[in-house]
Amino acid sequence: MPWSAAFDDPISLRGGRRLQTLQQAADHIMQLPEDVQHAGHWQTAIETLINAAEQGGGWTMFARIAMLRALNADRNRK
Repeated sequence: MPWSAAFDDPISLRGGRRLQTLQQAADHIMQLPEDVQHAGHWQTAIETLINAAEQGGGWTMFARIAMLRALNADRNRK
């Protein structure tokens, strides 16, 4: 499955942006400060995005869930 594969439901971000594809989610993570990227919840999101891009299937759903959890973990810290 290519990185251009879309999530079943886009991920809404603050400010109205939406992550619609695996690539957009990966790009979002790469724009985070490096120390934030190394947090466990973001590492899990990265791993599941890679698995989704390589294997497809149910991994896309897991990648979406991991992204939502990582985003929520960061919101709860602030």
